[in-house]
Amino acid sequence: MPAPSVSPVIVWFRRDLRLSDNPAVAAALKDGAPIIFLFIRDQIVDDMGACPSWRLGLALDKLGQRIADLGGQLILRRGAPIAVLREVIAQTGAVGLHYCRDYTPQAIARDTDVKADLSTLVQVTSHNGQLLFEPWTTETGAGSFYKVYTPFWKAVRDRDMDDPTPAPAQIPIPESQPDSETLSDWGFDASMDRGAAVVLKHTHVGEAAAQERLRYFIDNNIGAYKAERDRMDIDATSRLSENLTYGEISPRQMWHAGRQAMQQGAAGAEHFLKEIVWREFAYHLVYHSPHILSSNWREGWDAFPWRDDNADAEKWRRGETGEPIVDAAMREMYVTGTMHNRSRMIVASYLTKHLMVHWKVGMDWFAECLTDWDPASNAMGWQWVAGCGPDASPFFRVFNPQTQAEKFDPIGVYRARFLDAAHQEARDFRAASPRSWDLKPDPRELPPMVDLKEGRERALAAYKAHTANGRESAPET
Repeated sequence: MPAPSVSPVIVWFRRDLRLSDNPAVAAALKDGAPIIFLFIRDQIVDDMGACPSWRLGLALDKLGQRIADLGGQLILRRGAPIAVLREVIAQTGAVGLHYCRDYTPQAIARDTDVKADLSTLVQVTSHNGQLLFEPWTTETGAGSFYKVYTPFWKAVRDRDMDDPTPAPAQIPIPESQPDSETLSDWGFDASMDRGAAVVLKHTHVGEAAAQERLRYFIDNNIGAYKAERDRMDIDATSRLSENLTYGEISPRQMWHAGRQAMQQGAAGAEHFLKEIVWREFAYHLVYHSPHILSSNWREGWDAFPWRDDNADAEKWRRGETGEPIVDAAMREMYVTGTMHNRSRMIVASYLTKHLMVHWKVGMDWFAECLTDWDPASNAMGWQWVAGCGPDASPFFRVFNPQTQAEKFDPIGVYRARFLDAAHQEARDFRAASPRSWDLKPDPRELPPMVDLKEGRERALAAYKAHTANGRESAPET
């Protein structure tokens, strides 16, 4: 039922594509005015890689359906946010604008400009809907931001957090809606080509699917999470990173579910909470030191002799290194849009250490291929493995793919799933990959690109020469 003739407010969605536990939505509902739900395809969206962009389109479609079920409409517009918002305000007479904050430097610059420009026209209010707590609310005893995870965790683990807010049962609808572009015309799936149908089989889109995933994990897997989360051959993780990336579930919803499980004695619950806070740590670092997204976080690493993109990196991308666990992991990402976290560490170590290729090459490929691509987590993860990031794994820690496989895929279930043509996923990789790749029949028959011992020794020699020249800054403690 349309609301009486009252000036509406705008809820501007970005990385918070849900109605439940969305502070911007809750605040708009509290205003009592009709709500215009808006998504703007701006330059930040246009800069997204192929798979994240495609997955965003799925999330928007599902959110639009959810809003339509309540009688509303998700308005889609393309353009510079200030221009789009000014136009919508002029067309509708909107008196308020609500949105959830984002913490990348591009998003902060965008939102700062929006608030400065529009504050004379409407009441502009931003909210925290992406993190458990704001980056400026936690600091060390010395008054600086945390650069090491463990003390960060200790500082926040006992914080009280408000309960998540439920999804609205109804929403006030404007008497008329502004014009909307059509999602299918945006072509989010264009770059995916034939890979879209393959990856689609492995996606779980929307807040209802996210909540179901959370319930399943809490009911079945959280007890053994700490003990089994590194096993690549079994289903032991929550798989919620995909939904968290697009805000189809909030970190607060996950946190409260984990806390409740911990209070009920689930052995792995605290470690689940630690992983949620690891993501928080990444965003706090991006906020306080945004160069982590594009350059070495620690001083002195710019002179490290990593190689730029090359033929070896291309074989790595295609899953044709001759190291079965590396190749399986790279193909898992291409087929499913995700990659097991232990696999991410293995392939990152192999690229940056055994092949001595710059971490940015790998980070950029992940940004093209992951449905759970997250700018903060992706950058921190790559720099952590490469040795140049905050609280990093030392460069001299070189993952041995063979021993990692023996430990975390002991009978080869994971490797077979993505490399053996008897399995659908292995066949799907060929169906999804570009025809120009000219893949070899069976990657397990390829000779290794590099001898693991020689590759390790080469990496360590480069690191020793680097530190001998005094180029590396001391790690934070």
